[in-house]
Amino acid sequence: MLSRPPAPGGRPPSTVPQIALAVLCGGYAVGAALGWGSHEVALIMGDFGLSIAALVAAVSCGLYARRHRSRFRPAWMLFAASSAMAGIGNGIWGWYEVIEGTAVPSPSPADFCFLLFAPPAIVGLLVLAKRPVTRAGWVCLGLDSWLIAGSLLTLSWSLALAHTAHFHGRSVAQSALSLAYPLLDIVLVSMVLALHFRRSSVHRSAINTAVAALALTVLCDALFSSPLLREHYRSGQILDAGWFAGSMLLAYAPWVARRAGEACAEEDLKPTARRPQPHGSRPIAGSLAALTPYLAAAVCTLGILTNVLDGRRIDRVVLFTGCTVVLALVVRQGIMLLDNITLTQELAQKENHFRSLVQGSSDVIMIAAPSGVLRYVSPAAAGVYGRDAEELVGSELASLIHPEDLGRVVHEVRRFLAAAPEDEPTTRIECRFRAGERRLGGDGWLNVESTVNRHHGGLIFNSRDVTERVRLQAQLQHNASHDALTDLPNRALFTERVTKAVTGRRASDHDTAVLYIDLDGFKQVNDTIGHQAGDELLVQAARRLGESVRSGDIAARLGGDEFAALITGDGTRDRAARDYRIHEIADRLRIKLSEPYRIDGRDVRVAASIGVAFAEPGVTPAGLLRNADLAMYRAKQAGKGRVELYAPQMQDEVAHRAELATKLRTALHDGEFALLHQPVVDLSTGRVTAVAAHARWRSAQGILFTPAEFLRVGDRGRFAEDGNRAAELDRWQLEEAVEQAAARHRAGHPVPVAVRLSARRLLDRALSPKGVESLLTRHGLPPRALVLELSESDPRIALDDLERRLVALRRLGVRIALDGFGSGYAAISALRRLPVDVLRLDRGLVDGVVESARLHKITAGLLRIAGDLGMQSVADGVDLPEQVLALRSMGCTHGMGTAFSGPLDEHRLRRSLAHDGYPVPDVASQGRAVVLSGSALPVRHGGPAGPDALVHPPLRSNSETSVPPT
Repeated sequence: MLSRPPAPGGRPPSTVPQIALAVLCGGYAVGAALGWGSHEVALIMGDFGLSIAALVAAVSCGLYARRHRSRFRPAWMLFAASSAMAGIGNGIWGWYEVIEGTAVPSPSPADFCFLLFAPPAIVGLLVLAKRPVTRAGWVCLGLDSWLIAGSLLTLSWSLALAHTAHFHGRSVAQSALSLAYPLLDIVLVSMVLALHFRRSSVHRSAINTAVAALALTVLCDALFSSPLLREHYRSGQILDAGWFAGSMLLAYAPWVARRAGEACAEEDLKPTARRPQPHGSRPIAGSLAALTPYLAAAVCTLGILTNVLDGRRIDRVVLFTGCTVVLALVVRQGIMLLDNITLTQELAQKENHFRSLVQGSSDVIMIAAPSGVLRYVSPAAAGVYGRDAEELVGSELASLIHPEDLGRVVHEVRRFLAAAPEDEPTTRIECRFRAGERRLGGDGWLNVESTVNRHHGGLIFNSRDVTERVRLQAQLQHNASHDALTDLPNRALFTERVTKAVTGRRASDHDTAVLYIDLDGFKQVNDTIGHQAGDELLVQAARRLGESVRSGDIAARLGGDEFAALITGDGTRDRAARDYRIHEIADRLRIKLSEPYRIDGRDVRVAASIGVAFAEPGVTPAGLLRNADLAMYRAKQAGKGRVELYAPQMQDEVAHRAELATKLRTALHDGEFALLHQPVVDLSTGRVTAVAAHARWRSAQGILFTPAEFLRVGDRGRFAEDGNRAAELDRWQLEEAVEQAAARHRAGHPVPVAVRLSARRLLDRALSPKGVESLLTRHGLPPRALVLELSESDPRIALDDLERRLVALRRLGVRIALDGFGSGYAAISALRRLPVDVLRLDRGLVDGVVESARLHKITAGLLRIAGDLGMQSVADGVDLPEQVLALRSMGCTHGMGTAFSGPLDEHRLRRSLAHDGYPVPDVASQGRAVVLSGSALPVRHGGPAGPDALVHPPLRSNSETSVPPT
C-alpha cells in the first residue's frame, strides 16, 4: 500500500516516511503487547494516545484538503471530520478512565462520537469511488452495495447480532448501541469492498492507503463489537494498536500522491496504450468485480444455512434481508441482461458500419498473416489493382511486390514489428505493386503507398494508388532541376555536378574545366523580331550545345542568354596540352553556336563569348564558377565572339569590386540610400494589396542605382562576395521598410510590406525571431503587415535550420513568401519543406507566358499547385496587359510589374494608395493601348552613361548580358 513509483528523472523516492511510520506503529504495538509497564500508562496510551493519533489524522487530511484543490478535496475533508470524531470520542473515554478514574458509562458521549465516525467515512469513500456514467451504472452500484451489506448483515445476524438484539438485562439505548456499531461497520465494509473494484485511477496510492486505514479500523471495531472480546477489553491492550495504525495510515494517505509524484495523476488522465494481453486472458480485478454480486448472494445463503444447521428458527431479519438480497440480485441481473442486449445491438451496428466503410473505401485494405499470406482483401482491389479480391486472397505478399523494392519493404516491416507498439503504432511503406490486366492492359506495376498496422501477429495494409502522384513528383523534380524553356540542366543542377567533379573521386583531374557561355547580340534579337523568336533561338542554341558536348560532359542554361558546360578531364598533367585541348573544345562550341539560326524563315546570327576556368588545386566549386564567369566577361570586353582562359590577373576586377563595396558602406552610413516600393496589385480588382521594398543608391548625379548595378554584378542581381556589406544593407533595408510601413499604417494606409532577403540572411543572428519582434514592437507595426521573401536558397544551408527559423517567425505572425518559384530545384525543395504563405512566380516564367505554350502550361501547373496548397500567388515582372489577362485566367491572384507601376518613392506611393487602385485590362480592351499608371523614378541599367541612360525598368528578362563599365 505504501509503495511509490520512482521519482521523475530515474531517482528512487525516499523511504524515510514509510520507515518512520512503521517504527511508530510497531513501537505502539510493542508497548501495548507489554502492557506499557504500568496500568496508568496503559490507560493514558490507550485513551489519549488514540485520541492524539486520530486528531493527527484529522489535521493531516484537513491541511491537505485546504492546500490542494481537486475533485477529491471533499473526501479528505470528510475523512478529517471522521477522524476528529474518533479523536474526541477517545478523549472523552480517557476523561472517564484517567481523569475521573471511573468506568465509562454505557451509553456515553464517547459512544455518540464513535457512532459519528462511520457516516463521514462512508460518504468520503463514495467520493473516492469512480462515478458511473449512466443511470444503470448508479443503480448497479447501489444494488452491489446492498448485496454486500445484506450478505454481511445476514451472516453477522446469524452468528452474533441476533444474540445481541435479544440480550436481556440492558436498556433500549444499550441494545441499540450494541447493534449500531456492527451495522455501521457492515456499511463501511460494504463501501470498502465496493470501492476496491470501482476506485478511480487518479491518486491510486493515496486511495489504496486510505482504504487500508479504514479497513484496519473496521476490523478492530468488529473485534471490539464481539461480546466475548468486549467484556475483557481494557484500554492500552493490543487491540488499540490496530486503531492507532489505522489513524496513522489515514494521516499519511493524502500525502502519498503528493510525494509519489503528482505527475502520475496527470499521466493517468491521459490515454495510454494498453499492454497486449495473452489471447483468452481476462484481468483478475474485472473477473472478481463481475463475481461480487454472486459471492454476496452466496454469503447470504451461508447465513441462512447457519440458522438451519444450528436447529434454530429462521429469524425474520435474516429472512427479510435474504429476500431483499435475492431480489436485488434478480434486478441487477435483469439490468445487466438489458445492458448486454443493448451492447450487442450497438456492436452489430458498429460492425455493419465498419464493414460498409471497408467495402466502400477507395483504399485497399489487406490483412496479411505472419507468414505473409493475404487473408483478407477488400473489394476496392478490383478498381485500384485491376485484380479481384478473391484472386489476391491466399497469395504471397512478397510475390506481388516489385523485386527491387522487396528488400526495402521486408527491412521496414521487420523494423516496425521489432518496435514497441506504443512507441510506433503505425508505419508507412511505398513500393511498386503488381497490377492486373484490367488496370494497365497487361501485367504492370503501380506505385502504392500503404499505412501498416499490427493485427494479431500479422499486419493490416491500408493501401492507395499513388502512381499519378509519383509521376507528377518526377516531373516536378525534372522541372526543378532543368530549365523550363530549353530542358537543359539549370543552375542548381549544374552547380551540383560541378561540386561533385571538384570534390569527388576525380578531384585530382586538374584538367576538368567549366565553360561559361554568353550569346552576344541576343538583346537585339528580342528587340527586333520579338521575344518568341528569342525563345526559339535559345532552344536551338541549347540543342546545339547539348549535341556538341561529349556524353560524359554536361551542358546547362544558367539563365537568360547564359549557358555553361562542364568538361571532365582525362588525367593529363601537361598544362600546355590541357589548355590546347579545352581551348579547342571551347572554340568548336563557339563556332557551332555562332552559326546562323533559322527562325520564322529568316537567318538570325548571334555570336558566343566563352570563358574557361580549370579546376586548379584548392579551388572551390563556387570559385571555379566565378573564375569562368570572370573569363567570360573578359572575352566580352575583348570584343565578343571569342574564347578566354581564366588568368589570376583577372582577380584585379574582384579587387575593384571590393573597392566599390567600400563605397557602398560609405554610402550606407552617409544616408545616400533610398527605399522605393513597388505595388503588388490584385489582378481581379486592381487594388494594391501589398508593396515590395527595393533599396536604391542615389549617386551624385541623382541617378538611382540598384545594389547589383553599383557593385557591377551585371544583370544577375547579386552582390559580390562581401557578405558583411550585403548584410548591413539588408538590415538597413528591413528596418527602413518596417519604419515606413508603420508610418503608412498610422496615416491610414495599412498595406503590408514585403522585404526580400536571402536564405543565409534569414539565418543571421540579427534577424532572429526576438530581433524581428523587437523591431516590429519598436515601430508599432503589426506582424501580419510584414512579409519576408526568401529570395534564393544556398545549397550549403541546411533546410532544417531554415525551416526552424521560418516557423518561429510565422509563430510571431510574420508571413513568409517564396520568391522566384519555378526557377530551380531549390524552390521546389523549399515548397516541400518550408512554411510558405505566398509564392512569387519567377520573372522567367512570366516573360514567356503569352508567347510560349510550354511556359504557359508550366506556369498554369505551378499556379494550380499554389491554389491547392492554399497559398497566395504573386507574378513578378508583369509588364504587358496580355500577361495580366493570361495570368488571371490561369488562377494567379496578384501581380507586380510595369503593367501597373514601377518602384515608387514614398510620396508617389501614398498618392497611389489614396486612389482606388490601378486599372486592370480586360478582354474587351486588350486590343487598345494600355496606359501604365504610376510612373517610377528613372533607373540606370548597366551600360555607359549617356542620353539614353535614364529608362524605365525593362519589359523583359531575356536581355543580353551587358558589358560592365570600367
